[in-house]
Amino acid sequence: MRRLSSFCVVMIFCSLFFSGAAQAEQKQVLGNWDVHYMVVNTTFLSPDVASTYNIVRSKYSALVNISVLDSSSQQAQNAALTGTATNLLGVKKSLSFRKVEEGDAIYYLATLSFDDPETFRFAIDVQQGNATRTLKFKQKLYAE
Repeated sequence: MRRLSSFCVVMIFCSLFFSGAAQAEQKQVLGNWDVHYMVVNTTFLSPDVASTYNIVRSKYSALVNISVLDSSSQQAQNAALTGTATNLLGVKKSLSFRKVEEGDAIYYLATLSFDDPETFRFAIDVQQGNATRTLKFKQKLYAE
């Protein structure tokens, strides 16, 4: 339970801290899902939290955090996520998501290396059974 609270506090802090540079809540409704997403520099994770989740902290590395909720019940959903991040020059990087379950919460995490500054177009397929939807968004990353 301590890990859940540590991770949630860090992610909430990051989303509030960056509300000027990005929306505090980044969400898209995809079919029956509310898909929340956040991309932050890994240096904003404490060393303990990064270690717990096997995330290497670097000013040239970002953490992609996705959660998929049922639109009506707001319960976390099991899904398979695959995706890419494409920079403005067309260089495509695959995102390898891993599922983190803590209590009722389910997060899908991937890391992405980048140059400073670099803008990416994200395309993330969310699949559950026969249903597949694509989350698309753009974000500029900076080395911190």
